[in-house]
Amino acid sequence: MDDDPTPWITLVTVGALLVIDLAVRITALIVVPRNRRPQTAMAWLLAIFFIPYLGVLLFLVFGSARLPRGRRRKQRQVNEYILETTEGIELVQKDPSWPSWLEPLVELNRTLGAMPLVGGNSARMWADNQQAFDAMVEEIRKAKRIVHVEFYILSLDETTKPFFDALGEARARGVKVRVLLDHLGNFQYPGYRRTRRRLTELGVEWHLMLPFLPFHGRIQRPDLRNHRKLLVVDGEVAFTGSINVIETPYQRKKNRRRGLHWKDYWVRFEGPVVAGIDAIFVTDWYSETDELLMREAAPIRVGDGHLDCQVVPSGPGFSVENNLRLFNSLVYNAQRRIVLVSPYFVPDDSMLYAVTTAAQSGLHVELFVSEIGDQFMVYHAQRSYYEALLKAGVKIYLYPAPTILHAKHMTFDDEVAIIGSSNMDMRSFTLDLEISVMIHGEPFLSELRQVEDDYRAVSRELTLDEWQRRPRWIRIVDNLMRLTAGLQ
Repeated sequence: MDDDPTPWITLVTVGALLVIDLAVRITALIVVPRNRRPQTAMAWLLAIFFIPYLGVLLFLVFGSARLPRGRRRKQRQVNEYILETTEGIELVQKDPSWPSWLEPLVELNRTLGAMPLVGGNSARMWADNQQAFDAMVEEIRKAKRIVHVEFYILSLDETTKPFFDALGEARARGVKVRVLLDHLGNFQYPGYRRTRRRLTELGVEWHLMLPFLPFHGRIQRPDLRNHRKLLVVDGEVAFTGSINVIETPYQRKKNRRRGLHWKDYWVRFEGPVVAGIDAIFVTDWYSETDELLMREAAPIRVGDGHLDCQVVPSGPGFSVENNLRLFNSLVYNAQRRIVLVSPYFVPDDSMLYAVTTAAQSGLHVELFVSEIGDQFMVYHAQRSYYEALLKAGVKIYLYPAPTILHAKHMTFDDEVAIIGSSNMDMRSFTLDLEISVMIHGEPFLSELRQVEDDYRAVSRELTLDEWQRRPRWIRIVDNLMRLTAGLQ
Protein backbone atom coordinates (compact mmCIF):
# COMPACT_ATOMS: atom_id res chain seq x y z
CA MET A 1 0.00 0.00 0.00
CA ASP A 2 1.31 3.45 -0.94
CA ASP A 3 2.07 5.96 1.81
CA ASP A 4 -0.69 8.46 2.53
CA PRO A 5 0.17 11.65 0.50
CA THR A 6 -2.00 13.91 2.67
CA PRO A 7 0.81 15.21 4.93
CA TRP A 8 2.88 16.10 1.88
CA ILE A 9 -0.04 17.90 0.24
CA THR A 10 -0.70 19.75 3.48
CA LEU A 11 2.96 20.71 3.80
CA VAL A 12 3.10 21.97 0.20
CA THR A 13 -0.11 23.92 0.69
CA VAL A 14 1.15 25.56 3.87
CA GLY A 15 4.45 26.36 2.16
CA ALA A 16 2.67 27.90 -0.82
CA LEU A 17 0.51 30.03 1.47
CA LEU A 18 3.59 31.21 3.36
CA VAL A 19 5.30 32.15 0.09
CA ILE A 20 2.18 34.02 -1.08
CA ASP A 21 1.91 35.78 2.28
CA LEU A 22 5.57 36.81 2.13
CA ALA A 23 5.19 37.96 -1.48
CA VAL A 24 2.15 40.08 -0.55
CA ARG A 25 4.03 41.72 2.32
CA ILE A 26 7.12 42.45 0.20
CA THR A 27 4.94 43.79 -2.62
CA ALA A 28 3.08 45.99 -0.13
CA LEU A 29 6.37 47.43 1.13
CA ILE A 30 7.24 48.40 -2.45
CA VAL A 31 3.85 49.59 -3.70
CA VAL A 32 2.10 51.20 -0.74
CA PRO A 33 4.61 53.96 0.17
CA ARG A 34 4.78 55.26 -3.40
CA ASN A 35 3.56 58.89 -3.57
CA ARG A 36 1.88 58.67 -0.16
CA ARG A 37 2.50 60.51 3.07
CA PRO A 38 4.56 58.39 5.50
CA GLN A 39 1.69 58.28 8.02
CA THR A 40 -0.77 57.17 5.34
CA ALA A 41 1.59 54.51 4.02
CA MET A 42 2.28 53.26 7.54
CA ALA A 43 -1.44 52.98 8.30
CA TRP A 44 -2.03 50.91 5.16
CA LEU A 45 0.99 48.71 5.85
CA LEU A 46 -0.21 48.04 9.39
CA ALA A 47 -3.62 47.06 8.04
CA ILE A 48 -2.08 44.73 5.44
CA PHE A 49 0.38 43.13 7.89
CA PHE A 50 -2.09 42.55 10.75
CA ILE A 51 -5.21 41.70 8.71
CA PRO A 52 -3.60 40.68 5.42
CA TYR A 53 -6.55 39.48 3.34
CA LEU A 54 -8.96 42.16 4.48
CA GLY A 55 -6.18 44.76 4.42
CA VAL A 56 -5.28 43.99 0.80
CA LEU A 57 -8.94 44.07 -0.23
CA LEU A 58 -9.48 47.44 1.46
CA PHE A 59 -6.33 48.81 -0.15
CA LEU A 60 -7.45 47.71 -3.61
CA VAL A 61 -10.82 49.43 -3.12
CA PHE A 62 -9.79 52.53 -1.15
CA GLY A 63 -6.05 52.83 -1.71
CA SER A 64 -6.13 55.22 -4.66
CA ALA A 65 -7.47 58.74 -4.16
CA ARG A 66 -7.31 59.54 -7.86
CA LEU A 67 -10.41 60.22 -9.91
CA PRO A 68 -10.87 58.29 -13.16
CA ARG A 69 -8.59 59.42 -15.99
CA GLY A 70 -11.45 61.02 -17.94
CA ARG A 71 -12.41 63.29 -15.06
CA ARG A 72 -8.83 64.38 -14.52
CA ARG A 73 -8.57 65.21 -18.22
CA LYS A 74 -11.69 67.38 -18.03
CA GLN A 75 -10.29 69.21 -15.01
CA ARG A 76 -7.11 70.01 -16.94
CA GLN A 77 -9.13 71.25 -19.93
CA VAL A 78 -11.13 73.65 -17.78
CA ASN A 79 -8.00 74.84 -15.98
CA GLU A 80 -6.33 75.60 -19.32
CA TYR A 81 -9.42 77.50 -20.46
CA ILE A 82 -9.46 79.59 -17.27
CA LEU A 83 -5.74 80.34 -17.54
CA GLU A 84 -6.08 81.39 -21.18
CA THR A 85 -9.13 83.59 -20.70
CA THR A 86 -7.76 85.32 -17.60
CA GLU A 87 -4.15 85.70 -18.71
CA GLY A 88 -2.75 89.06 -17.66
CA ILE A 89 -5.91 90.00 -15.77
CA GLU A 90 -5.30 92.74 -13.21
CA LEU A 91 -8.39 93.64 -11.24
CA VAL A 92 -6.70 94.26 -7.90
CA GLN A 93 -5.37 97.51 -6.50
CA LYS A 94 -2.24 96.57 -4.57
CA ASP A 95 -2.40 99.43 -2.11
CA PRO A 96 -0.11 99.81 0.92
CA SER A 97 -2.48 97.72 3.06
CA TRP A 98 -1.38 94.58 1.21
CA PRO A 99 0.90 92.40 3.37
CA SER A 100 4.22 91.69 1.68
CA TRP A 101 3.68 87.93 1.86
CA LEU A 102 0.31 87.85 0.06
CA GLU A 103 1.49 88.06 -3.54
CA PRO A 104 3.43 84.75 -3.50
CA LEU A 105 0.33 83.03 -2.10
CA VAL A 106 -1.80 84.49 -4.88
CA GLU A 107 0.69 83.06 -7.39
CA LEU A 108 0.62 79.70 -5.60
CA ASN A 109 -3.16 79.51 -5.88
CA ARG A 110 -3.05 80.64 -9.50
CA THR A 111 -0.49 77.96 -10.37
CA LEU A 112 -2.35 75.15 -8.62
CA GLY A 113 -6.00 76.04 -9.22
CA ALA A 114 -5.88 78.41 -12.24
CA MET A 115 -8.11 81.07 -10.68
CA PRO A 116 -6.95 84.72 -10.57
CA LEU A 117 -7.20 87.09 -7.64
CA VAL A 118 -9.87 89.70 -8.45
CA GLY A 119 -10.79 92.92 -6.68
CA GLY A 120 -13.93 95.00 -6.41
CA ASN A 121 -15.99 92.37 -4.58
CA SER A 122 -18.52 92.75 -1.79
CA ALA A 123 -19.79 90.12 0.63
CA ARG A 124 -22.42 89.51 3.27
CA MET A 125 -22.22 86.72 5.82
CA TRP A 126 -24.57 84.65 7.96
CA ALA A 127 -23.79 82.47 10.98
CA ASP A 128 -27.44 81.36 11.22
CA ASN A 129 -28.67 78.54 8.99
CA GLN A 130 -32.25 79.70 8.63
CA GLN A 131 -31.22 83.22 7.70
CA ALA A 132 -28.86 81.79 5.10
CA PHE A 133 -31.64 79.62 3.63
CA ASP A 134 -33.94 82.64 3.49
CA ALA A 135 -31.29 84.68 1.67
CA MET A 136 -30.82 81.97 -0.96
CA VAL A 137 -34.56 81.59 -1.48
CA GLU A 138 -34.92 85.34 -1.93
CA GLU A 139 -32.14 85.41 -4.53
CA ILE A 140 -33.52 82.45 -6.49
CA ARG A 141 -36.91 84.16 -6.64
CA LYS A 142 -35.24 87.14 -8.34
CA ALA A 143 -33.44 84.98 -10.94
CA LYS A 144 -33.94 86.01 -14.57
CA ARG A 145 -31.67 83.72 -16.62
CA ILE A 146 -29.72 80.96 -14.87
CA VAL A 147 -29.55 79.28 -11.46
CA HIS A 148 -26.68 76.91 -10.69
CA VAL A 149 -27.06 74.77 -7.56
CA GLU A 150 -24.31 72.47 -6.27
CA PHE A 151 -24.41 70.95 -2.79
CA TYR A 152 -22.81 67.95 -1.14
CA ILE A 153 -26.17 67.34 0.56
CA LEU A 154 -29.38 68.62 -1.02
CA SER A 155 -32.40 67.06 0.63
CA LEU A 156 -36.10 67.91 0.69
CA ASP A 157 -37.69 68.34 4.13
CA GLU A 158 -39.88 70.88 5.89
CA THR A 159 -36.97 73.28 6.41
CA THR A 160 -35.70 73.13 2.82
CA LYS A 161 -39.09 72.99 1.06
CA PRO A 162 -39.06 76.78 0.32
CA PHE A 163 -35.69 76.34 -1.42
CA PHE A 164 -37.11 73.67 -3.75
CA ASP A 165 -40.28 75.70 -4.29
CA ALA A 166 -38.16 78.69 -5.35
CA LEU A 167 -36.33 76.52 -7.88
CA GLY A 168 -39.68 75.40 -9.29
CA GLU A 169 -40.95 78.98 -9.51
CA ALA A 170 -37.78 80.02 -11.33
CA ARG A 171 -38.14 77.16 -13.77
CA ALA A 172 -41.77 78.13 -14.40
CA ARG A 173 -40.58 81.66 -15.32
CA GLY A 174 -38.31 80.17 -17.96
CA VAL A 175 -35.11 80.35 -15.92
CA LYS A 176 -32.55 77.65 -16.72
CA VAL A 177 -32.04 75.71 -13.48
CA ARG A 178 -29.20 73.20 -13.16
CA VAL A 179 -28.65 71.13 -10.01
CA LEU A 180 -25.78 68.91 -8.85
CA LEU A 181 -25.83 66.79 -5.69
CA ASP A 182 -23.40 64.19 -4.41
CA HIS A 183 -24.62 60.62 -4.88
CA LEU A 184 -23.44 58.74 -1.81
CA GLY A 185 -23.49 61.89 0.32
CA ASN A 186 -27.27 62.06 -0.18
CA PHE A 187 -28.06 58.37 -0.47
CA GLN A 188 -27.74 57.92 3.30
CA TYR A 189 -30.56 60.33 4.18
CA PRO A 190 -34.31 59.59 4.33
CA GLY A 191 -35.04 62.49 1.97
CA TYR A 192 -32.98 61.09 -0.91
CA ARG A 193 -35.77 59.48 -2.94
CA ARG A 194 -38.28 62.27 -2.45
CA THR A 195 -35.61 64.82 -3.37
CA ARG A 196 -34.99 63.10 -6.70
CA ARG A 197 -38.72 62.89 -7.39
CA ARG A 198 -39.23 66.54 -6.51
CA LEU A 199 -36.38 67.76 -8.73
CA THR A 200 -37.83 65.77 -11.64
CA GLU A 201 -41.33 67.14 -10.98
CA LEU A 202 -40.00 70.69 -10.99
CA GLY A 203 -38.54 70.21 -14.46
CA VAL A 204 -35.01 71.26 -13.46
CA GLU A 205 -32.00 69.53 -15.00
CA TRP A 206 -30.24 67.62 -12.27
CA HIS A 207 -27.39 65.11 -11.99
CA LEU A 208 -25.64 63.11 -9.31
CA MET A 209 -22.00 63.95 -8.59
CA LEU A 210 -19.45 61.13 -8.39
CA PRO A 211 -22.16 58.47 -8.78
CA PHE A 212 -21.08 55.02 -7.69
CA LEU A 213 -23.10 52.82 -10.04
CA PRO A 214 -21.08 49.66 -10.78
CA PHE A 215 -23.79 48.10 -12.94
CA HIS A 216 -23.83 51.22 -15.14
CA GLY A 217 -20.08 51.33 -15.57
CA ARG A 218 -19.60 54.33 -13.28
CA ILE A 219 -16.99 53.24 -10.78
CA GLN A 220 -14.37 55.06 -8.77
CA ARG A 221 -13.17 54.85 -5.19
CA PRO A 222 -16.53 54.73 -3.36
CA ASP A 223 -15.63 57.12 -0.55
CA LEU A 224 -14.65 60.00 -2.84
CA ARG A 225 -17.09 62.87 -2.37
CA ASN A 226 -17.90 66.18 -4.01
CA HIS A 227 -18.12 68.18 -0.80
CA ARG A 228 -18.64 71.60 -2.40
CA LYS A 229 -21.54 73.87 -1.53
CA LEU A 230 -22.43 76.77 -3.83
CA LEU A 231 -25.26 78.64 -5.50
CA VAL A 232 -24.88 81.05 -8.43
CA VAL A 233 -27.73 83.21 -9.72
CA ASP A 234 -27.57 84.90 -13.14
CA GLY A 235 -23.78 84.95 -12.96
CA GLU A 236 -24.09 88.03 -10.73
CA VAL A 237 -24.54 86.66 -7.19
CA ALA A 238 -22.86 83.63 -5.62
CA PHE A 239 -23.11 81.90 -2.26
CA THR A 240 -20.66 79.47 -0.69
CA GLY A 241 -19.59 78.27 2.75
CA SER A 242 -20.31 75.27 4.95
CA ILE A 243 -24.09 74.83 4.65
CA ASN A 244 -25.81 71.76 3.27
CA VAL A 245 -29.42 72.13 2.12
CA ILE A 246 -31.01 70.00 4.83
CA GLU A 247 -32.61 70.60 8.19
CA THR A 248 -30.12 71.20 11.00
CA PRO A 249 -30.72 67.80 12.77
CA TYR A 250 -29.91 66.15 9.41
CA GLN A 251 -33.13 64.12 9.30
CA ARG A 252 -31.88 61.71 11.97
CA LYS A 253 -34.17 60.56 14.78
CA LYS A 254 -31.18 59.93 17.03
CA ASN A 255 -30.02 63.55 16.48
CA ARG A 256 -33.47 64.85 17.45
CA ARG A 257 -33.47 62.70 20.57
CA ARG A 258 -30.09 64.15 21.57
CA GLY A 259 -31.15 67.67 20.57
CA LEU A 260 -28.28 67.84 18.08
CA HIS A 261 -28.28 70.52 15.43
CA TRP A 262 -25.64 71.91 13.10
CA LYS A 263 -24.46 75.53 13.04
CA ASP A 264 -22.93 76.78 9.80
CA TYR A 265 -21.38 79.80 8.12
CA TRP A 266 -22.48 81.18 4.74
CA VAL A 267 -21.35 84.05 2.50
CA ARG A 268 -23.03 85.90 -0.37
CA PHE A 269 -20.68 87.46 -2.94
CA GLU A 270 -21.11 90.06 -5.62
CA GLY A 271 -18.41 91.16 -8.02
CA PRO A 272 -15.92 89.42 -10.31
CA VAL A 273 -15.32 86.56 -7.85
CA VAL A 274 -18.78 85.26 -8.83
CA ALA A 275 -17.34 84.18 -12.19
CA GLY A 276 -14.73 82.11 -10.36
CA ILE A 277 -17.31 80.37 -8.18
CA ASP A 278 -19.45 79.69 -11.25
CA ALA A 279 -16.39 78.19 -12.98
CA ILE A 280 -16.34 75.54 -10.23
CA PHE A 281 -19.92 74.63 -11.10
CA VAL A 282 -19.09 74.60 -14.81
CA THR A 283 -16.18 72.22 -14.15
CA ASP A 284 -18.30 69.80 -12.15
CA TRP A 285 -21.20 69.98 -14.61
CA TYR A 286 -18.79 69.12 -17.44
CA SER A 287 -17.38 66.22 -15.42
CA GLU A 288 -20.82 64.71 -14.85
CA THR A 289 -22.58 65.50 -18.17
CA ASP A 290 -19.91 66.13 -20.87
CA GLU A 291 -21.67 69.46 -21.47
CA LEU A 292 -19.32 72.44 -21.33
CA LEU A 293 -21.11 75.65 -20.30
CA MET A 294 -18.27 78.13 -20.73
CA ARG A 295 -20.19 80.09 -23.36
CA GLU A 296 -22.78 80.95 -20.73
CA ALA A 297 -20.22 82.01 -18.15
CA ALA A 298 -20.39 85.62 -17.11
CA PRO A 299 -17.26 87.62 -18.02
CA ILE A 300 -15.06 88.86 -15.19
CA ARG A 301 -15.71 92.57 -14.71
CA VAL A 302 -14.42 95.16 -12.31
CA GLY A 303 -16.74 95.56 -9.34
CA ASP A 304 -17.24 98.44 -6.94
CA GLY A 305 -16.69 96.53 -3.68
CA HIS A 306 -13.65 96.64 -1.44
CA LEU A 307 -12.61 92.99 -1.20
CA ASP A 308 -9.91 91.08 -3.08
CA CYS A 309 -10.96 87.45 -3.56
CA GLN A 310 -9.47 84.32 -5.08
CA VAL A 311 -11.32 81.04 -5.55
CA VAL A 312 -9.26 77.96 -4.66
CA PRO A 313 -10.64 74.63 -5.94
CA SER A 314 -9.14 71.43 -4.57
CA GLY A 315 -9.65 67.69 -4.61
CA PRO A 316 -8.52 64.48 -6.28
CA GLY A 317 -8.92 66.09 -9.72
CA PHE A 318 -5.73 68.03 -8.97
CA SER A 319 -2.24 66.54 -8.71
CA VAL A 320 -1.50 68.14 -5.31
CA GLU A 321 -3.47 69.22 -2.25
CA ASN A 322 -4.25 72.83 -3.21
CA ASN A 323 -6.07 73.67 0.01
CA LEU A 324 -3.45 72.12 2.32
CA ARG A 325 -0.62 74.03 0.61
CA LEU A 326 -2.54 77.30 0.93
CA PHE A 327 -3.49 76.73 4.59
CA ASN A 328 0.08 75.84 5.57
CA SER A 329 1.50 78.84 3.72
CA LEU A 330 -0.90 81.18 5.49
CA VAL A 331 -0.05 79.72 8.90
CA TYR A 332 3.68 80.16 8.28
CA ASN A 333 3.26 83.74 7.01
CA ALA A 334 1.02 85.03 9.80
CA GLN A 335 2.73 87.52 12.10
CA ARG A 336 0.41 87.95 15.07
CA ARG A 337 -2.82 85.97 15.22
CA ILE A 338 -4.41 82.85 13.72
CA VAL A 339 -7.98 81.70 14.34
CA LEU A 340 -9.07 78.31 12.95
CA VAL A 341 -12.68 77.10 12.94
CA SER A 342 -13.30 73.54 11.78
CA PRO A 343 -15.71 70.76 12.78
CA TYR A 344 -13.09 68.14 11.88
CA PHE A 345 -9.48 68.98 12.73
CA VAL A 346 -7.37 65.93 11.87
CA PRO A 347 -4.19 67.44 10.39
CA ASP A 348 -1.40 65.73 8.57
CA ASP A 349 2.12 66.18 9.93
CA SER A 350 2.80 69.28 7.85
CA MET A 351 -0.24 71.13 9.20
CA LEU A 352 0.33 70.00 12.77
CA TYR A 353 3.91 71.28 12.61
CA ALA A 354 2.79 74.56 11.02
CA VAL A 355 0.16 75.27 13.68
CA THR A 356 2.28 74.24 16.66
CA THR A 357 5.30 76.11 15.30
CA ALA A 358 3.22 79.28 15.00
CA ALA A 359 2.08 78.97 18.62
CA GLN A 360 5.60 78.21 19.86
CA SER A 361 6.84 81.28 17.97
CA GLY A 362 4.64 83.51 20.10
CA LEU A 363 1.66 83.94 17.76
CA HIS A 364 -1.80 83.90 19.30
CA VAL A 365 -3.37 80.74 17.86
CA GLU A 366 -6.96 79.67 18.55
CA LEU A 367 -8.84 76.57 17.42
CA PHE A 368 -12.63 76.32 17.67
CA VAL A 369 -14.09 72.80 17.63
CA SER A 370 -17.27 71.21 18.92
CA GLU A 371 -17.54 69.85 22.44
CA ILE A 372 -19.25 66.75 21.05
CA GLY A 373 -18.91 64.86 17.78
CA ASP A 374 -21.25 63.41 15.19
CA GLN A 375 -18.75 60.90 13.75
CA PHE A 376 -17.16 58.53 16.28
CA MET A 377 -13.89 57.76 14.48
CA VAL A 378 -13.20 61.31 13.29
CA TYR A 379 -14.16 62.82 16.65
CA HIS A 380 -11.76 60.61 18.58
CA ALA A 381 -8.99 60.97 15.98
CA GLN A 382 -9.32 64.74 16.31
CA ARG A 383 -9.05 64.59 20.10
CA SER A 384 -5.76 62.71 19.83
CA TYR A 385 -4.10 65.94 18.65
CA TYR A 386 -5.30 68.15 21.50
CA GLU A 387 -2.42 67.43 23.87
CA ALA A 388 0.26 68.38 21.33
CA LEU A 389 -1.66 71.54 20.44
CA LEU A 390 -2.18 72.57 24.05
CA LYS A 391 1.45 71.94 24.97
CA ALA A 392 2.52 74.15 22.05
CA GLY A 393 0.33 76.99 23.35
CA VAL A 394 -2.68 76.71 21.04
CA LYS A 395 -5.89 77.83 22.74
CA ILE A 396 -8.67 75.30 22.11
CA TYR A 397 -12.28 76.42 22.53
CA LEU A 398 -15.07 73.84 22.77
CA TYR A 399 -18.37 75.00 21.30
CA PRO A 400 -21.10 73.74 23.65
CA ALA A 401 -23.39 70.76 23.11
CA PRO A 402 -25.88 70.02 21.68
CA THR A 403 -24.64 72.14 18.75
CA ILE A 404 -22.19 70.81 16.16
CA LEU A 405 -20.18 73.83 15.05
CA HIS A 406 -19.98 72.96 11.34
CA ALA A 407 -18.57 76.32 10.20
CA LYS A 408 -15.30 76.23 8.25
CA HIS A 409 -13.31 79.45 8.19
CA MET A 410 -10.02 80.89 9.37
CA THR A 411 -8.39 84.31 9.76
CA PHE A 412 -4.74 85.34 9.68
CA ASP A 413 -3.71 88.57 11.41
CA ASP A 414 -6.22 91.19 10.26
CA GLU A 415 -5.26 90.60 6.65
CA VAL A 416 -6.65 87.42 5.12
CA ALA A 417 -9.58 85.08 5.65
CA ILE A 418 -10.43 81.70 4.17
CA ILE A 419 -14.03 80.53 3.92
CA GLY A 420 -15.56 77.58 2.10
CA SER A 421 -16.42 73.90 2.33
CA SER A 422 -13.04 72.48 3.36
CA ASN A 423 -12.44 70.92 6.74
CA MET A 424 -8.94 70.80 8.17
CA ASP A 425 -8.53 67.06 7.89
CA MET A 426 -6.86 64.63 5.56
CA ARG A 427 -10.15 63.70 3.90
CA SER A 428 -10.71 67.30 2.79
CA PHE A 429 -7.08 67.64 1.73
CA THR A 430 -7.00 64.47 -0.38
CA LEU A 431 -10.34 62.75 -1.01
CA ASP A 432 -13.05 65.42 -1.21
CA LEU A 433 -13.65 67.99 -3.92
CA GLU A 434 -13.72 71.31 -2.07
CA ILE A 435 -14.11 75.03 -2.71
CA SER A 436 -12.31 77.70 -0.69
CA VAL A 437 -12.23 81.47 -1.16
CA MET A 438 -9.29 83.56 0.03
CA ILE A 439 -10.40 87.08 0.98
CA HIS A 440 -8.37 90.22 1.68
CA GLY A 441 -10.15 93.32 2.91
CA GLU A 442 -10.69 94.96 6.27
CA PRO A 443 -14.50 95.21 6.26
CA PHE A 444 -14.91 91.47 5.84
CA LEU A 445 -12.21 90.61 8.37
CA SER A 446 -13.85 92.83 10.98
CA GLU A 447 -17.22 91.11 10.55
CA LEU A 448 -15.63 87.68 10.69
CA ARG A 449 -13.77 88.65 13.88
CA GLN A 450 -17.17 89.44 15.39
CA VAL A 451 -18.38 85.96 14.47
CA GLU A 452 -15.30 84.52 16.19
CA ASP A 453 -16.03 86.67 19.25
CA ASP A 454 -19.57 85.27 19.35
CA TYR A 455 -18.19 81.72 19.30
CA ARG A 456 -15.75 82.54 22.08
CA ALA A 457 -18.45 84.10 24.26
CA VAL A 458 -20.35 80.80 24.52
CA SER A 459 -17.45 78.34 24.27
CA ARG A 460 -15.35 76.82 27.03
CA GLU A 461 -11.56 76.92 26.86
CA LEU A 462 -9.94 73.51 27.24
CA THR A 463 -6.88 73.47 29.51
CA LEU A 464 -3.94 71.09 29.38
CA ASP A 465 -4.46 70.12 33.02
CA GLU A 466 -8.09 69.16 32.37
CA TRP A 467 -7.15 67.23 29.23
CA GLN A 468 -4.46 65.19 30.93
CA ARG A 469 -6.95 64.07 33.60
CA ARG A 470 -9.25 62.35 31.10
CA PRO A 471 -9.77 58.58 31.66
CA ARG A 472 -7.12 56.22 30.32
CA TRP A 473 -9.60 54.23 28.25
CA ILE A 474 -10.59 57.39 26.37
CA ARG A 475 -6.93 58.09 25.61
CA ILE A 476 -6.62 54.59 24.16
CA VAL A 477 -9.68 55.07 21.94
CA ASP A 478 -8.44 58.48 20.76
CA ASN A 479 -5.04 57.08 19.80
CA LEU A 480 -6.49 54.04 18.05
CA MET A 481 -8.79 56.22 15.97
CA ARG A 482 -5.82 58.41 15.06
CA LEU A 483 -4.39 55.43 13.18
CA THR A 484 -7.47 55.25 10.96
CA ALA A 485 -7.05 58.88 9.89
CA GLY A 486 -4.17 57.93 7.64
CA LEU A 487 -6.02 55.27 5.64
CA GLN A 488 -6.32 57.25 2.41
